Amino acid sequence: MQAKRALPRLSDRLPLGRSGLEVSPICLGMVSDPDTIPAAFEAGINFFFVTADMHWPAYEAMRRGLARLLDGNRAARDAIVVAVAAYVTQPVFMWAPFSEVLEEVPILERIDLTVGGGCYRPEYAQRERVLASHREVQHVGARAVGASFHDRGLAREVVERDNLDIAFVRYNPVHPGARADLFPHVAPRAAGRHCLLYNFTSTHGVLADHEYAPLGVPDHYWRPRHTDYYRFALSEPAIDGLLCSPSRPREIRDLADALATGPMEDEDRRYLLDLGELVRGAARVAKAGE
Repeated sequence: MQAKRALPRLSDRLPLGRSGLEVSPICLGMVSDPDTIPAAFEAGINFFFVTADMHWPAYEAMRRGLARLLDGNRAARDAIVVAVAAYVTQPVFMWAPFSEVLEEVPILERIDLTVGGGCYRPEYAQRERVLASHREVQHVGARAVGASFHDRGLAREVVERDNLDIAFVRYNPVHPGARADLFPHVAPRAAGRHCLLYNFTSTHGVLADHEYAPLGVPDHYWRPRHTDYYRFALSEPAIDGLLCSPSRPREIRDLADALATGPMEDEDRRYLLDLGELVRGAARVAKAGE
C-alpha cells in the first residue's frame, strides 16, 4: 500500500460510512478538562466519543464538556458527531445504555453513532444484528453504527464486508500485529471501501524519562512524546483516523502542530517499534562486548 504523503488536519472531514455524516480524522475520547471539548471544536475536531457503561466515571469530563459546548450554541449540535459505545453483549441489553446517556446529557438531543465496544468473535454476530437494527430504526437518533475490536482477524472480516460505518482497532508499538494481519488486507477507500478504520490506544507504551535507563536505552537516544505515537499510527496508510485523548486544551494545539509535520519517517517508526519490543520484553539492548 502506498505510503501517506501527508497527515490529515483536524479540520478535514471523512464520510462516515453511508450515513451522510462527516467526521474529523481525530475522534476525542477521555479528557481531564471539560474545556478541552470547546477547544477541540474550535480547532476543527467534530467527532466525540463517550461510553455508555464501561469507564462511565472516566468520561464525566467529556460529558460535561459536550454540555458546555452546546449550552448557548445549539447550532454546534448539527456540526458535531457524537459516538456512544456500549460494552454489554446480551442483545436485550444493547438498547437502554444509549438512552441513559441522553438522560444524563439531554442537551445532546440524539446520538449519531452507536458502537459495540470490545467485540470478539463468539458474540459478534448477534451484536452486529442489534447494531444494524439501531441504524434501521434510528434508535436514539443514530444514523451510523460501528464496533471496536481487539480480535484483529474478526476486524479484518468485518471491514472487508463493509457493512459497518466505522471500525476501531488497536495498533501501537507494543501491539504491532495489525501491520501483518490487518492493514495489508484493508482495501483503500479510493477503491470503494465505506467503513472507516480508526485506531485506539495509540499511545500505549509511551515511556516516562526515568523508564528508559532500566530498559538499557542510552540517555542521548530520542525520547518520543505522545504526539509522536499519534503520528506513528496515522502514518499507516490503512488508518483513516484516531480515537485519542488529548486531556487539556493545550494538548489539542500540540496535536495539530505534530500532524502538520507530516508522516513519520521509516527510521523513526522502526525506532518506536524497537522500543515497543523492549517494553513488552521481546528484546533487550545488547551490552558492549556481547
